[in-house]
Amino acid sequence: MQDRRLLSLVFVIIVAVVALWIALPISHPAAITNLFFWQPEGYRSLELKQGLDLQGGVQVLLEADVPASTTIDSSAMEAAKVVVENRVNGLGVAEPLVQRQGENRIIVELPGIADPDQAISTLKGTGLLEFIEVGRASLPQGTVVQTDFAGGSGDGTTEEAGQVNPLTGEAYHTIMTGADLKSAQVGFDNLTGTPVIQFELNDSGAEIFRDYTRDHVGDVVAITMDKTVLSAPVINSVIDGSGQIEGSFTREEAQSLAIQLQYGALPVPLSVIDTRAVGATLGADSVQKSITAGIIGLIVVLLFMAIYYRLPGLLADLALIIFVLINLSIFKLVPVTLTLPGIAGFLLATGTAVDANILIFERMKEELRAGKPLRVAVDAGFDRAWTSILDSNLSTIITALILIYFGGAFGASSVRGFAITLLIGVATSMFTAVFVTRVFMRLVFQRRNADESLAGRAWLLGV
Repeated sequence: MQDRRLLSLVFVIIVAVVALWIALPISHPAAITNLFFWQPEGYRSLELKQGLDLQGGVQVLLEADVPASTTIDSSAMEAAKVVVENRVNGLGVAEPLVQRQGENRIIVELPGIADPDQAISTLKGTGLLEFIEVGRASLPQGTVVQTDFAGGSGDGTTEEAGQVNPLTGEAYHTIMTGADLKSAQVGFDNLTGTPVIQFELNDSGAEIFRDYTRDHVGDVVAITMDKTVLSAPVINSVIDGSGQIEGSFTREEAQSLAIQLQYGALPVPLSVIDTRAVGATLGADSVQKSITAGIIGLIVVLLFMAIYYRLPGLLADLALIIFVLINLSIFKLVPVTLTLPGIAGFLLATGTAVDANILIFERMKEELRAGKPLRVAVDAGFDRAWTSILDSNLSTIITALILIYFGGAFGASSVRGFAITLLIGVATSMFTAVFVTRVFMRLVFQRRNADESLAGRAWLLGV
């Protein structure tokens, strides 16, 4: 039993130290941040993300770029919204707002974007990737061509703007499109260190490209995005399933292209109707006041627990500090973007954590007043309060899940942000209020001779 308590204490200390290290606003090694594979590559960090209302950002209004007489199918616009959302996520933007506006418009809010122009080009690009047959001639990067593929931004005719094949006088033949692409990501050339786009094909695409490159060694195959040549490499050997797109790319341009390839082409071409920089709605002074208010509120809660419950309250305060550290570390790891509603959800969860300790301590005091030994009273306080804690927290978790679902379905990002931080906080509070506090209580009150050493000191227990 003693060994198990010691292991529990060591576990709590390790969790607290790791959470403190992650939560601290310090520069963390890249070797650590690169382990967070669930975060977009190039945007992995342990910085606390802030929403549009705290740090400002960019608001973009996109409109379907089709003739006025054309009727836009609602499902096509919904599909375009999904593609835009995927591209925004690929940019590493946390807590974005992407929602329909009317029948043919999509509004996008991007907090904390450093390069608005690059982000806008990523969002509105149609993302049509084509591998075209060129022959022995080469095509310079940036050349606009015509292709015989009748999808995306081209209609397969030679009347559209762009260069045709000088040998045939017709549009260039498309070998295959991005529909056969399995994945795309930014890499770096081993020799020059310049950014490249590494891609992998699905089974059907790998078979098409393998057969073509086997029969056309020495020829040039041009890779185009929206009819614009990205690169035109010479086929030196059979290519089976994967390759890379080389060109004069910056890292940001390569990332933008990779996102468009990875998340598919827009079913409806979009154009930018309006772009505006959005300042933090709260302002730096208001943000600072909000942080100060939160710190003051936390200190008041800590003082209340220490004054009213004495020694158990101090142990609960220690568990509450660990609760805050764990929450901040989770916000950085996920990452969760903090908005004003999100901060409100976190503070509400803090109250929930304290509420669980109050239930436990009150049950423990009742057992002590009934004459139970201290060791028995501590265990009884946790065991008998557990049902009430579980029921109340489960109801809060269910409510938070409902808010997350409807907040995502109807574009109410502020509601969703509130629910996410509340859900994380409630789940964390069940760990700290029940497990961590119990470890501390057993360490102090269930050691040998604890009853004798605390005899006559009932005030230490808040009784």
